Parts: sequence; C-alpha cells; structure tokens
Amino acid sequence: MTTQHRLWLQDLTLSAAVAGFVAVLVGFTSSVAIVFQAAQALGATAAQTSSWMWALGLGMGITSLGLSLWTRQPVLTAWSTPGAALLAGSAGLSMAEAIGAFIVCAALIMLFGVTRWFERVMDRIPLAVASALLAGVLARFGLDAVLTVQSAPLMVLVMAGAYLLGKRFMPRYAVPGVLLAGVAVAAAQGRLRLSAVDWAWAQPVWTTPVFSLAALVGVALPLFLVTMASQNLPGVAAQRASGYQTPVSASITVTGLASLLLAPFGGYAFNLAAITAAICMGREAHEDPAKRYTAAMMAGLFYIAVGLAGGAVVGLLVAFPRELVAAVAGLALLGTIAGGLSAALKDEKHRDAAILTFLVTLSGVSLLGIGSAFWGVVAGSAALLVARWRA
Repeated sequence: MTTQHRLWLQDLTLSAAVAGFVAVLVGFTSSVAIVFQAAQALGATAAQTSSWMWALGLGMGITSLGLSLWTRQPVLTAWSTPGAALLAGSAGLSMAEAIGAFIVCAALIMLFGVTRWFERVMDRIPLAVASALLAGVLARFGLDAVLTVQSAPLMVLVMAGAYLLGKRFMPRYAVPGVLLAGVAVAAAQGRLRLSAVDWAWAQPVWTTPVFSLAALVGVALPLFLVTMASQNLPGVAAQRASGYQTPVSASITVTGLASLLLAPFGGYAFNLAAITAAICMGREAHEDPAKRYTAAMMAGLFYIAVGLAGGAVVGLLVAFPRELVAAVAGLALLGTIAGGLSAALKDEKHRDAAILTFLVTLSGVSLLGIGSAFWGVVAGSAALLVARWRA
C-alpha cells in the first residue's frame, strides 16, 4: 500500500463514509428513473439498459475517486440529469445514432476543458453570485424535505428530531443518525421495497456509433449545452462557494474523456456534481475541510459498486421511500444552504445580483431547454452590469 493510500485512509471517518453514501443515495434515487426513461426512449434492450448503469456507475466512480485523490479536494461527478431528460424526450433516433451524438458531446466537453474556455467564463462570476446560485440549487431540496411531512409525518419528524439531537450532542454523526432513524421507521412501517432487488452483475454492451446530422443537431449540441450550463456551471459554483479552488479545466477535461470512453456502453455525459457534491463539502462530512475529500472518494467507491452490481444496487437504493431520501437530502444540506446564503448576501454591493440569482435559480424555470441555474447566473450578471454602469 502506497503512502498516499495510507494517508487518505487515516483521514477517513465514519461521517465522511456516510456522507459519501448519502450523496450516492440522493444522486441515484432522485433521477435514476429519468435515465431509464432515456434508455427506453432510444429503444434500449434490458441488456443495454443494464450496460448504461454499468457505464454511468463506473464513470462517476472512477472520475470522483481519481479527481478527489489527485486534488485532495471533494470533487464529485455525476451523470447529466437534464441531459437524461432531453434524451427521454427524443424520438425517431436509433441507439447507434444516439451513441454517435454522445461521442460528439464528449469531444465538445473535452475541447472546452483543454482550451480553458469554460474556466475563463467561471472566473468572471463573483463569489456572491456563485454562492447565491449554490443556495438556490440546494434550497429546493430543503423545501422538498419540509413538504414530505404531508405524506410521511412520523418518519420525517423522527428524522428531524434525530438531526436536532445529533447536532446538539454529536455534530459529526448527525446525518448518519438521520439516515438510521429514517431506515428504522421505514422498516417498522414496512416501506422498504427489498423484494424488487435483482441480484445480478451488470455486463457492458458495446453499441457501434453512427454519426448523423439529425443526431448532431437534435441531441449532441443540446446535450452539450444543458450539461455545461445546468450541471458544470453550478458544480464549479458549489466548489468555490465552499472555499475549494479545484482545477476546473482539468476536471472538465476528465469528465469529457470519461464520456468519450464510455459513450458506446451508455455513458452519455458526465459532469461536475453540485447537489451531491455539497453533501460531501459540508461540516457534516468532516470537521476539517482539508479532509472532506475522503467523503467524495467514498462516494466514488459506492458509485463503482453501483456500476458493477447494476440492477442489484440500484434496486437497493430505489427501495428507500421517496420521503426518506428527500428528508435526508434536505437535512444534510441545511448547513451548506445557510453558508451559501450568508456568503451571497455578505457584500452589499453584490446583494441585488445575489438575491436575483437565488430567486431565479430557486424558481426552477426552464427556457430553451436550459435549466434555472443558467438563467440565475444570467439574471445576476445582468444586475451586476447595470450596477457597474450606473456607478
């Protein structure tokens, strides 16, 4: 075992491991259904759908593990959720044409990473706007956690009580306590759906790409745009708002390379995570910010397990009730939401731009197929330009 491996094992704590698990739990359960819909819209067989899980799990796992170990910062990657929604709405394309579009999209992501074009754009966004963007993206999860009280009052109130007691007496283990409390109540209520788990290993299935103009215009370019604007942009904002200066261009290039290599197996697009990464960047993951990278590394290991075990692990994750996942996510992100809002509103000269960014992002508005995170930055940037022009 190398010295580097020994060091990260020494930095690892139970709270970091649980934060990594919660990040994977939230990431998969919140959008795995959309990925299945995307595969089915392209006419995927059962074997190809399993291959998509294999490729996506391994791609997210290896990139998260590698980037976090290399940078010693919590760098978490994810599949492109708006990209999956885009694919789910596609019609008239074959799987082979879609794979060709995935490869073109991956090449564009790599181009913007290698040339540092994307990083130059991010360098122009003030910290107040980046923090407001992060708070707006994550606040939706806090609201969802509150709303689950309507459908599962006992479970959510017990989890909230566990969180408050944990923060008072064992702050580092507050989130593990929330997860255990939620699982215990769900089990007692008979709401853990373990019977649907398929205990089988996933197998990669190669699909030879076909390149067509229709797929290029209808899938590759829109997939690239939504991945960069709705995923990578808030992903970088989450890192910077949490005080981490991760090498943006190198990280984007790595996600593009992973997409390129795994596209023929169903790895349609990888990007920097924001919501799940925030779980690994908060105090709940580790008291020492310099050691929170271990949470992202554990998430990477869990992602690899998901990829290899395919339907079995996905089935286990989906077995948790929707309210349990929403409550865990919302409670785990409370500190990060508060920190983002505090940083966003701290500087009075950026306050108008920050609150506009927050509200537009929180609204969930989608225009031209691009999500609210991008339009939040547009609104905040416009406010900054007007303020500077007026000054």
